Amino acid sequence: MIEVYNSELDLIIKDSENKQIVLNKENLSVSLDWFEVNYPWEYEKSGILLEVKEYEKKLFYNFMMEQKHILVINNDNFELKEEILSFFGDVDILIIIASKESAKIFENIEAKVVIPYWDLKDIFLTTLWQNKQEEEIYKLKWEFALDATEFVNLK
Repeated sequence: MIEVYNSELDLIIKDSENKQIVLNKENLSVSLDWFEVNYPWEYEKSGILLEVKEYEKKLFYNFMMEQKHILVINNDNFELKEEILSFFGDVDILIIIASKESAKIFENIEAKVVIPYWDLKDIFLTTLWQNKQEEEIYKLKWEFALDATEFVNLK
């Protein structure tokens, strides 16, 4: 099972063995089971696979955790071209920095679950006509809806 929740400064993604991905909301850094990832490369730590791509001097994170594809986009200021869209691939969970601009990015990615984070998550959700009740924790269901995207609004 994958759980996603906010702590004081971080967004935490945790698997059933308590291995975790940590997104620092203050400096937008990403850690894989306490190993900070700062460079484009392919990583494997504690059974979690990660591919990091640099595009327009920004890093994009593509995780495989418990057979689910998790894409982390922590920047909303880049041009969407085929090169980066092909890296995104088939997304189960999209964790995206929340802003009006990132709503446009989301519209080009077919994700089954979308979790916006950062201060502007309400603007992101409103722009996409989503009025979701805030949740303390999101527990990933193993079966996804085939015809709809689920939006998650974490406290």
